Amino acid sequence: PPRLAGGCRWAAPAGGPPGPPNAGDLMDTTFTERHKLWSDVRNRAADELQRRVREEKFETVRFAFADQHGLVRGKTILAAAVPSALRNGIGLVSTNLLKDTSDRTAWSVFTEGAGFEDAHLARFFQGATDVILVPDPVTFKHLPWVTEGKTGWVQCDAYFPDGTPVPFDSRRVLRRALGTLQELGFDYLAGLEVEFHILKIENPRLSLDDAGWPGTPPDVSLVNTGYRLLTEQRGDGFEPLFAMLRQHLLALGLPLASQEIELGPSQVEFVFGALPGLQAADAMILLRNAIKQICRRAGYHATFMCRPKLPHVMSSGWHLHQSLVDRQTGANAFVNPAPHADPANALHHLSQVGAHFLGGLLEHAAGGSVFATPTVNGYRRFRANSLAPDRATWARDNRGAMLRLVGRAEDGSIHIENRAGEPAANPYLYFAAQLHAGMHGLERRIQPHSSADTPYESDAPRLPHSLEAALAALQVDTELTRRFGADLVDYLVRLKQAELTRFDAEVTEWEQREYFEMF
Repeated sequence: PPRLAGGCRWAAPAGGPPGPPNAGDLMDTTFTERHKLWSDVRNRAADELQRRVREEKFETVRFAFADQHGLVRGKTILAAAVPSALRNGIGLVSTNLLKDTSDRTAWSVFTEGAGFEDAHLARFFQGATDVILVPDPVTFKHLPWVTEGKTGWVQCDAYFPDGTPVPFDSRRVLRRALGTLQELGFDYLAGLEVEFHILKIENPRLSLDDAGWPGTPPDVSLVNTGYRLLTEQRGDGFEPLFAMLRQHLLALGLPLASQEIELGPSQVEFVFGALPGLQAADAMILLRNAIKQICRRAGYHATFMCRPKLPHVMSSGWHLHQSLVDRQTGANAFVNPAPHADPANALHHLSQVGAHFLGGLLEHAAGGSVFATPTVNGYRRFRANSLAPDRATWARDNRGAMLRLVGRAEDGSIHIENRAGEPAANPYLYFAAQLHAGMHGLERRIQPHSSADTPYESDAPRLPHSLEAALAALQVDTELTRRFGADLVDYLVRLKQAELTRFDAEVTEWEQREYFEMF
């Protein structure tokens, strides 16, 4: 920040509007120092970040914040301003935390209290004031596909100007859940298996008439016509794109394990090695952003939308692989050294810890659906016999079950794969929901029902069939609401209800085709 008389500094966020200091601003400490936000580890990481920016001649650093939808927002900071922005943060308009997926603000921020009953929230959201994005320097990356000048990227956490955390920051929501899990003696390990579509852009639809809220999506064509699952010919056809993506994802340090041809037209799947919980969620944010940007620069559109409106399309899922690690031994806590004799019993495959965690996931499958599948479109995937679950079931190596047990106890790889997620989900909220449900299972010693070897014929509870039903299920799940916090649940329900209200107001193509001529 600019130096003032006597060497004091005005500690306004970099990127915010200039203005005169007041008595409280005249101090030599930075935002992170005043509010004790960083550990020694992060202070050292910040020093290393500054050294790299200086010595490797970075031109810019993107200060990135994953919002409530997992969409990356933020600002690009020039290298000379990075030292200040690093420790004082940058300003971000607080309405970014109040937007639905169309970017409409779902609260009336220019009214008294901005629609919040909590006085602290009302104070900082009324008037569309700034929140402060403070970077987490351990997340610093070089973005290798940006050729216009060496560009860095660092993820941020959101604070109010008084130094208190913004409670709707989903990254912090996950950190809090991980902290509770650590108190129980475990760490969380997650692996990402992500399906998505890559399509060639024929017309980016950038005419004046295409602007809107949201605008017109691009016209696209296929890279392949689909329905040749895992064939080498189709894989070779994608190889120029795969090679480009592989090069950049590996340069980011992401543990890419495989690139695969999925069943549908222009549909692919990328699988990543397991990472600790927060790192895995950060990786999901980074890889989605990277894939979309890399493809766009090459004339392609990558979409993580679950079921695009394309002929013969197949839905995309996000299969979340997860296990717990014993903090004392470092071993997989799901391994059972003395398995139960009955294969239909979860204890045949999992330890007591694993079985109870599984029981909690099943108990809260309906209430947790909105975190795994947060869009209207995502619920079009849940169809019988479709490789996507339609009820809360588990089974050993059965792709029709919601929770599939995979891996082996012998080599410590046994874990739970949740197949209910869509690739557009916010990873911080998705993981947090899994943890809260699983921890309830651990604490209450919930026993899962028998395995469903024919999952689409099981009498297990059905999963919500729509976003509206998922929101209703969350609101009656008092345990999940308690663990997340009623204010956070109310906030998320309001955002999603705003989307539903707009969706319900639209006349769909199906309605037009079905009724316009008939009646």
